[in-house]
Amino acid sequence: MNVAEWILVAILSMTLLVFLIMGIVLVVKLIGLSDEIKEVIVEGQDIAKNANGIVSNVKGMTSIGGTVEMFVDKYINPKLKEKKKEGEKKDGGKK
Repeated sequence: MNVAEWILVAILSMTLLVFLIMGIVLVVKLIGLSDEIKEVIVEGQDIAKNANGIVSNVKGMTSIGGTVEMFVDKYINPKLKEKKKEGEKKDGGKK
């Protein structure tokens, strides 16, 4: 082999070495990035669970609110109307 061929082989070898090192560094960085992505996914799942809990609490509050409203409409309002009518009968229909 003459000198020109040795120079070409040396240049190609160095280029291959550089790309090999860059590839190894890139793979290591991607592995680290995938670990961080897993942590973000876990955090997102925790946030979603907390949001579901909050929604359940609000839903429970609104269902209790609806229950209380139904109780007031069915039991308390009729009793108040009866007392109002009794008061009007005692006053003779005057306000």
